[in-house]
Amino acid sequence: MDNKDEMKLEDMLCFTVYATSRELTRIYRPVLEKFGLTYPQYLVMVVLWETGTSTVTELGDRLLLDSGTLTPLLKRLQESGLVIRKRSIADERKVEIGLTDKGASLREQMSQVSIHIFAEICGSFEKYVQSLSQLKDLLARTNEIARRAE
Repeated sequence: MDNKDEMKLEDMLCFTVYATSRELTRIYRPVLEKFGLTYPQYLVMVVLWETGTSTVTELGDRLLLDSGTLTPLLKRLQESGLVIRKRSIADERKVEIGLTDKGASLREQMSQVSIHIFAEICGSFEKYVQSLSQLKDLLARTNEIARRAE
């Protein structure tokens, strides 16, 4: 950045993060298509592989998605036979999402997807860890600012 008064697109952090996100999704697309998943569906599956079951609210909180975005995505995963959706016995207002056997079995097949992609992008595990740490810090700070603005 030469002059602070002259903001150019390539000097904008928001654009760089946005463009990086789009490119990462584009890299994942052909890999995930083999499993019949979109990138947001893959993220739901990753959370469910970690937790076993989650409520729609918990998934939304983890993935930073509202229920209007999450509900149709979950319906498609259910139609694909990867998840089951059911009302909570303890609280019927909550919908619980769990893995089917088919959904659980995908974990093994997909366990190395992100590792291989980021090994190629970052070049080394150390650079991956460093980049992840910096991006998590950026996300935490932007979340805090967004909460204050609400």
